Amino acid sequence: MSPRERIAHAIKSAAASGEPALVAYLTAGYPQREKFREQVRALAAGADVLEIGVPFTDPMADGLTIQRASLAALAQGVTLRWILAELAASGALRAPLLLMSYLNPLLAFGVGRLAEAAARAGVSGFIVPDLPLDESSELRAALDARQIALVQMVTPVTEPQRLAQLCAGSQGFVYAVTMTGTTGRNVAVPDEVLAYLDRVRASSPIPVCAGFGIRSREQVKRLRGHVDGVVVGSALVEVLERGEDPTPWLGRLRS
Repeated sequence: MSPRERIAHAIKSAAASGEPALVAYLTAGYPQREKFREQVRALAAGADVLEIGVPFTDPMADGLTIQRASLAALAQGVTLRWILAELAASGALRAPLLLMSYLNPLLAFGVGRLAEAAARAGVSGFIVPDLPLDESSELRAALDARQIALVQMVTPVTEPQRLAQLCAGSQGFVYAVTMTGTTGRNVAVPDEVLAYLDRVRASSPIPVCAGFGIRSREQVKRLRGHVDGVVVGSALVEVLERGEDPTPWLGRLRS
């Protein structure tokens, strides 16, 4: 099974139970750099897919929680090179790994070397919020050589023709943003959001995961049957920030 197929398989397998798969997010190196491997192992055991945020100085799609986490991680010297080395040293994990990174750190690392380093680290895919589909050919070609996914994001205001293009171009899963704006805010999941998610699912040949503002069991229940998975980001970063064990917290989202 290729890395990108592993992502889709993990989401489909979890969703077969009738509950959305859990995609857990953490900012690499936050709150304590020395606990990164421990956090990775804990979240990989409790979630179906693990998304690791690469700290960046201008995380334009992220709200205050992840902005704060990114700046704190950068102050501790966390870099993409360090993250890949730590993941490579962590060994095999149950959950497939994705890196969520803005484009600048990837370009600074070097697109030509990125896919090989990511493969060594066990990374199955990338999410790059500020890289449009139309400008992704160079990175996509590099990742394709290692069968690593490049996940595309859609929003409630994505036009139907563009939605079809993004769904066709995505790999691993389609990331359906539940609102316009940044991450972190609580989302009530009104009927129009569910209708939008149904449209995305109808357009996508691969699993669809909803993200931005997912914080509670009630939201997960509301999304059941409309998506294959949910991405839990800012709320989980806050759990780690408080020094709490993330495993039972993730378990409560399922039960």
